[in-house]
Formats: sequence, C-alpha cells, structure tokens
Amino acid sequence: MAIVVANTTNVMDAEKDMFAGGKIVAQKKNRIQVSNTKKPLFFYLNLAKRYIKQYNDVELSALGMAIPTVVTIAEILKSNGLAIEKRVATSTVGSKDDAKGRLVQKAKIEIVLEKTQKNDKKTPAATETKAAETPTAMETKDADTPAAMETKAADKE
Repeated sequence: MAIVVANTTNVMDAEKDMFAGGKIVAQKKNRIQVSNTKKPLFFYLNLAKRYIKQYNDVELSALGMAIPTVVTIAEILKSNGLAIEKRVATSTVGSKDDAKGRLVQKAKIEIVLEKTQKNDKKTPAATETKAAETPTAMETKDADTPAAMETKAADKE
C-alpha cells in the first residue's frame, strides 16, 4: 500500500506524473488538487468548469483546511446546474510535520462530479406548471379598475 501525498506547487503540473514513496503514480487528467493558500477559490471553480466541459467529469480533492473550499466549489457547480455528484470519499492521510519530523494524520476529501445532461436543466412539466400559476399582465393590470370590479359584481349576481 502506497500513501500518496501530493505537494504540487502548480495545478497545471498536476497532469504530470508524480513521485511518491519510491513509486511513480500517474496523476488523473481530470483531478484538481485544491489548496486554500496557493490560488483563490474562483481559479479552482473556473478550472473545474473547464474540466467538466472537456472530460465530462472532474475529481476535486483536498487535504485539511482546504476541504471547505472543495465543498464550496462542488456546491456552486451543483446549484448552477453544471454538475451532479457522482462520488464523495473521505479518508485520512499521513504526512510528515516539517517542524518536528513526525507523522501527522490529515483529513482528505475527494468529490467526483459529472456533467449534467442539457435536458435535465429545464423539464417541460416544470415550465408548464410555472406558466399556469403566474397571471398574465392583463389579468393583474385590469383587476383593480372600476370596470373590472363592476364586471365581477355582475358575474356574482
């Protein structure tokens, strides 16, 4: 079992092979390793949008304090109707503490999102229901006029 701890300095380098614990591990092309200190949230959000368009899915992963950033990105993509959740996995990863040199456990999250279908965004049934519930401009405009009130009174008699 090999523990892979990715310490990439640039997200664009994430597509290259990484060296981890004596073994070369190939990086997935549609994986984004999010950091909350290196790049702003919108950089990763736009990158995730591009990956979804290019590969039809994207895997967002983060360690420790970057986990809320990944969750926020996933929720934005889902609420905008660009992606649906395919898989969420949490785990702990051992990494060396720079100051003391001891092994520290860090929380890790991986969220896989896939592209939504175009026809999932607006279904005909939802559009028809909305149209039936909203009054037309003429109905709302004429409802308070004296002529409309007389017509309503005549209809009641």
